Amino acid sequence: MVNETEIKQRYMLLTSQLDEKTCRLYLAAEAEVIGYGGQSTVSRATGASRETIREGMKELKEPPNGKEKGERIRMPGGGRKKTIEKDPTLKRDLEALLEPHTRGDPQSPLRWTSKSVRNLSDELKKMGHTTSHRMVAELLHEMDFSLMANRKTKEGTSHPDRNAQFEYINETVKAFLDAFEPVISVDAKKRENIGDFKNGGREWQPEGKPESVRVHDFEDKKLGHAIPYGVYDMGTNTGWISVGIDHDTSAFAVDTIRCWWKSMGIHTYPNARRLLITADGGGSNGRRVKAWKVELQKLADELNVPITVCHLPPGTSKWNKIEHRLFSFITQNWRGKPLVSHEVIVNLIAATKTKKGLRVQAGLNTNEYPRGKKVSKQEFNEVHIQRHYFHGEWNYTIYPKNYPQMDNVIS
Repeated sequence: MVNETEIKQRYMLLTSQLDEKTCRLYLAAEAEVIGYGGQSTVSRATGASRETIREGMKELKEPPNGKEKGERIRMPGGGRKKTIEKDPTLKRDLEALLEPHTRGDPQSPLRWTSKSVRNLSDELKKMGHTTSHRMVAELLHEMDFSLMANRKTKEGTSHPDRNAQFEYINETVKAFLDAFEPVISVDAKKRENIGDFKNGGREWQPEGKPESVRVHDFEDKKLGHAIPYGVYDMGTNTGWISVGIDHDTSAFAVDTIRCWWKSMGIHTYPNARRLLITADGGGSNGRRVKAWKVELQKLADELNVPITVCHLPPGTSKWNKIEHRLFSFITQNWRGKPLVSHEVIVNLIAATKTKKGLRVQAGLNTNEYPRGKKVSKQEFNEVHIQRHYFHGEWNYTIYPKNYPQMDNVIS
């Protein structure tokens, strides 16, 4: 309901500040807002005639001073000049601070400092410019700069046979899978400290009650650490994780494959005649690691099947199947959860699954695997290894001792 008293109060406050025309416009605006009966209501409240109010309503619909709507009032060039126009060297000096080559220049003022808009603004002020961090942000956007994080794209020196090795691995994997022979991808996941430490990611909690964790991530010697080593079965989309408590050695890696075979592999492939392993070129399962081959010889003897190994070419570990088909989902499953015990880690890993059918089993390995164990020349000479015709340092087969087909090279 319209309050005429309020209209009168507003009118009395404004009349001393308005001329005749702006007064008419004000009365007309009040009437327009009220709608039907607005002219009469405003007239009663203010004492102004309805004719005056009607005249003001006509003027409201006309462009000001005869100008079209949207037409500028100021003359071209009017108004306060932009700082960039008054200070033509500002943009040039800002570009100099952002040049990539200044990262290596020890004389650059921002060589060892974060290039935030406030730091950039401070440096520009030292150079005699009048600016602010907001102005720097606007200039950066005008110059097509944006906030960006580092991106992992450099993989080091690319081997000339990198693509050929991937093709060779794919052909070998396909041949094994077509024959329903086991094909596994292996690798060690990042070492995790046990305890109430911060774990990346977020999960739902009552508002204002986040789970408290330690400020510092130093390892608790009493609780120790965990080293998850994984086996991913490409043929069945299943995985096995051994959670070790000692060191990531070749013996630990092969023991994990042994656990996978006893727990899952032998039931899935009861008639297996050979095993294919794809692995990175470094770490406990590296292509140059003698202990890795010695331990695989022991496993081949136990299973009485040849074990073929294909290593990924240098600098391509992120393409290992286990990384994006198993480890990534484990990380998602335990995000935001402190890994307070080995049991928690095993249970979180075992609970990992996907809509596409990934299923994972896990177990705790409490054995000790000391580092620095040397492989003697005699031990290595007893490894029955056949290197493939294509990059034998990457692709090879280890046969059980006294295996009847040892002279046949798998290629």
